[in-house]
Amino acid sequence: MALTPGEVQSVHLVPQGPPAVPEAVAAVRDADWVVLGPGSWFSSVIPHLLVPELLDALVETRARRVLSLNLAPQPGETDGFSPQRHLEVLGRHAPKLALDVVLADEAAVPDRESLADAAKRFGAAVELAPVAAPDGSPVHDPELLAAAYDRIFRMHGRIGPWR
Repeated sequence: MALTPGEVQSVHLVPQGPPAVPEAVAAVRDADWVVLGPGSWFSSVIPHLLVPELLDALVETRARRVLSLNLAPQPGETDGFSPQRHLEVLGRHAPKLALDVVLADEAAVPDRESLADAAKRFGAAVELAPVAAPDGSPVHDPELLAAAYDRIFRMHGRIGPWR
């Protein structure tokens, strides 16, 4: 959680360009699907993309890639971020990254057209599905999220084209 007022503009790793765990790189390269998110945008999702070998694996893999968006902005980190703003920030940190699908909860997307435009910059389609916990809290329901992934994996095929 951020301890100072303001807006996070970017993140970086110290040391810059750390080595990747070889098993993680191999898993990404050998996968049918790679799932990014949901999670803390600046301390969980983006940092993985700042490890050069891991980013290269994500860019070069034959796997399809799905990005799961958070249900709500994180206080102190992504306050005021729309779903499309999350994608814009991701693109600034990993401009070579392509995605196949962006998954979002249908109730968390006030502007579907803007999200679709932002997803197209990654080469991705947007899939909207009810994935939030039924109690209204900004938490993904594990069963609903698993069902959405299952539908996406079946709809969009097992292995993507070589990029």
